[in-house]
Amino acid sequence: MPVRSVEVDGFTWNIHDEGAGPSVVLCHGFPGLGYSYRHQIETLAAAGYRAVAPDMPGYGGTDRPAAIEEYTNIAVADRLVRLLDALGIDEAVFVGHDFGAPAAWTTALRHTDRVAGLVLLAVPYAPDRLPARPTELYAAMARKHFLHLHYFQQPGVAEAELDPRAAEFLARVFFALSGEYRYLDIWEHPSEEHGYLDVLPEAPEFPWGWLDATELEHYASEFSRTGFGGGLSWYRAYDANWEAAAQYEGVSITVPTLFVAGASDPVITMSGPHAFERMRQTVPDLRGIHLLDGAGHFVQMERRHEVDDLLLDFVAELHPRKRSE
Repeated sequence: MPVRSVEVDGFTWNIHDEGAGPSVVLCHGFPGLGYSYRHQIETLAAAGYRAVAPDMPGYGGTDRPAAIEEYTNIAVADRLVRLLDALGIDEAVFVGHDFGAPAAWTTALRHTDRVAGLVLLAVPYAPDRLPARPTELYAAMARKHFLHLHYFQQPGVAEAELDPRAAEFLARVFFALSGEYRYLDIWEHPSEEHGYLDVLPEAPEFPWGWLDATELEHYASEFSRTGFGGGLSWYRAYDANWEAAAQYEGVSITVPTLFVAGASDPVITMSGPHAFERMRQTVPDLRGIHLLDGAGHFVQMERRHEVDDLLLDFVAELHPRKRSE
């Protein structure tokens, strides 16, 4: 896949940029890379679209700002729009997975004229803020349970554990969050004196059907080079995001939107029973909610063909001239 660096206002992005035509920007989460959309990039480009999948701030070949404020959804959304400007893109469909989902929907809220449509993977739109600071809630939960959301907060702690064992961690967390494992069982471990590798399950031998040893090595080589600190900064921005989100509480997304997730994704359980109804209320142009049986969190890899088909159908609806060409 074509990969290049783009400097925008002194900030360097590493992006996968393939194809020509209406643009689709694909935003990944933790622990991901632009490479996490390798299947969708290929499919979109072959269908006559331009697929742009950046390493998000803190990851891969993209810059890793030191300030936590640079990892808020607002900061990232504004930076993504400046990337569009540099690439000569007037508007794009934004796809967001995991942390990439709120970054994408914040772009739709702040820069509606630049977002032709929105595809949320794994994380449903949540217009309502938590009742207290996230770190306070996570700390309370961590008194009884191992909670990675809390474990990741202290700078340097998770890095010391995970950076030297990047390949092992990635294999374990990819498996644990997949449809083949019940991730929330991890929470039943006590948090005291436990690291993340102490509670994650052993990963089975490759291939898994949706990830093989060569693909894992690509992730491992990048995170061995950069460490996980940049990606962990997104977790450490929770409180800053919570404060900034007050201005968008209850606000509706007006652009056409599609939601896709694995039916076995723990994020669906964590989102609560009313998440989809709330999304229907605050996303008036919601084109569909698709839960794919047997898939977990990394739905764009675990169910690549189904996600590709749903994505292509959605993008084609927004660009009817493409169907007639």
